[in-house]
Amino acid sequence: MTNLRIPGPTPCPPEVLAAMGRQMINHRGNEFGEIFKDVTAKMKQVFQTKNDLLILTGSGTAGLEAAVVNMLSPGDTVLSVSIGVFGERFAKIAQTFGATLVPLNFEQGQAAKPEMIKKALDENPGVKAALVTHNETSTGVTNDLAAISKIVKTAGKLLMVDCISSLGSVNVPVDDWKIDVAISGSQKGWMVPPGMTMLSVSSEAWRANESAKMPRFYWDLGKARANLEKGQTPWTPAISIVFAFQVALDMMLKEGINNIFARHEKMGNLTRQMAEGMGLTLLADPRYASNTVTSLVADRGLDVKKLTKTMREEFDIVLAGGQGQLEGKIFRIGHLGMVSEKDIFDVFDALKVALPKAGFTK
Repeated sequence: MTNLRIPGPTPCPPEVLAAMGRQMINHRGNEFGEIFKDVTAKMKQVFQTKNDLLILTGSGTAGLEAAVVNMLSPGDTVLSVSIGVFGERFAKIAQTFGATLVPLNFEQGQAAKPEMIKKALDENPGVKAALVTHNETSTGVTNDLAAISKIVKTAGKLLMVDCISSLGSVNVPVDDWKIDVAISGSQKGWMVPPGMTMLSVSSEAWRANESAKMPRFYWDLGKARANLEKGQTPWTPAISIVFAFQVALDMMLKEGINNIFARHEKMGNLTRQMAEGMGLTLLADPRYASNTVTSLVADRGLDVKKLTKTMREEFDIVLAGGQGQLEGKIFRIGHLGMVSEKDIFDVFDALKVALPKAGFTK
């Protein structure tokens, strides 16, 4: 089986894939309603929230758009905290729908500095919401969301967070950190194929929703909340993905969320240690290095395209390259979801052979 070591989509357990092969059922019937309510309740345990939890059919980016259009109006000022490609995407969505951006961009490989966020909010009192990426997979950096949350909420602003690649893999206590809208996606640590985005919505966010004027139809969270009471979705859902989630969530809760977080921390530490032991350079500031993906600099003559081609064709291991400004400058090893020590050892056994072939010299 291909060793898929990218930061999403991630490998799925056989039990999850088998669940997707079930025959279709009536998405307006009682059977689906019971399954959907069960999935929602169990997902709230992983989100660590008592807030409303809404499941929509779409990618993680759909969740980002849903958060923006349901909580903001054209002309609202938002603070965009970006440390990479996906932070920029969140900002672009808000800008596309008419929000006024206060951009706060940090060097790629670095985490956002909470003191700079405080300064930006102090200088821009009209900001309504802060858009933050918790775990930036383009650079392999995890922001200090607890510290950021304290600053944003003390300032009385909405906190809308892209947790797409962190929820289900690393600790994100949504209620404790007072996250107003937390967004995730099925294809990451949840061990489920792409197709679902999940959002938790706080009471403060619902108050913002009451006056939000951005256009929305398919992504109307009010409709999603109203239908959830009946165990339904406003529009036809990806029923097979819901089946998959029911199995995956049972597996996750059986392992225990704290054990999942510890396992990902172990995998992250192992990957970084083995990479540095081979003479590779980490892009991410080690203090904020992600436990879901490791980004490595293509220095010392390394040709990233040749490396990923060799790994794929000779070892059946798929690594990720860089994105945006980092294309050709880094490669990335994903270690989230269904991942074991053997998967990581196999990657580095192959890298011992592939790196020299791709021009890398110690």
